[in-house]
Amino acid sequence: MNIENIEAFVYVIHCGSFNKAADALYLSQPSVTARIKSLEHELDCKLFDRQGKQIQITDDGKRFLPYAQQLLLIYQKGKQHINQKKSLPNEYRIGCTVSVSNYIIPDLLLRLKDKFPNTHYKLVTGTTDEIMNKVLNKEVDIGFVRNVNHPSLQSNKFYEDPIRLYVYEGHPFLTTENLTIGAIAEQPLVFFECGSLDWLRVHRIFEQLDLPPNIQIQTDNSEMAKKLVIQKAGIGFLPNLCAKQEILEGKLHPIRVPETEGISLQTNLISYHGEHLLLHEAITEIGKQLAAAAISLSAN
Repeated sequence: MNIENIEAFVYVIHCGSFNKAADALYLSQPSVTARIKSLEHELDCKLFDRQGKQIQITDDGKRFLPYAQQLLLIYQKGKQHINQKKSLPNEYRIGCTVSVSNYIIPDLLLRLKDKFPNTHYKLVTGTTDEIMNKVLNKEVDIGFVRNVNHPSLQSNKFYEDPIRLYVYEGHPFLTTENLTIGAIAEQPLVFFECGSLDWLRVHRIFEQLDLPPNIQIQTDNSEMAKKLVIQKAGIGFLPNLCAKQEILEGKLHPIRVPETEGISLQTNLISYHGEHLLLHEAITEIGKQLAAAAISLSAN
């Protein structure tokens, strides 16, 4: 059985069409169709029902899918074992979102230099979609992005950054007991959000109130939001990492809000299956260390 035929089958299901699968595999649409037909011939069954441009996986296709995914995974794991034997490259290319470049990369690179002292690093920033495409196109070796899923990529959770309410030095909430959502809503708010579903969860804590929250400034830039809170333009919900230094300096203070506990921004580490395994494992371990340090800081 041809592994490329199985790969085409999994990609068609993941992408939702033959054309999109062809783009992802850098093939022509007829080539993907030929691979699916070859696989159907080998299995002696029909995997897709085609109605014009629409495709629907058949019952036989649904039954075969978990086995196809497992076969592809075994093949990719085999490549991992081969790559483990290869020497570490002289340079790694790392892609990341802007927030990761600002708040994670400096600490990460210091720790990576200890593990791989003779390796150089080249960094580029972009959106999650841009970085994922750069990894797929092999323009970068690994990427730090929001939670994504793609059959060619290994994607692991690297870091969860809690979203908390922050106030400036001297704010009355620092001495307020039994703080309510209503009291928070009445305060001038500097609202940072990056468009993820987690920010919708923050918005929803105010839904039961009679009046909307007093959002005076809204921005998609965490540095701007942070500085505005420090300058007493309002209080705001911020990711923990962006406020780490200001917490140490006493410029910002996290306030416990039970309704927002469990809300966080997740950063995933992505790379091609079977490639850059040593770096992937090293960064995953460093992520655990950074998370432990963040918990310690919050406890203090």
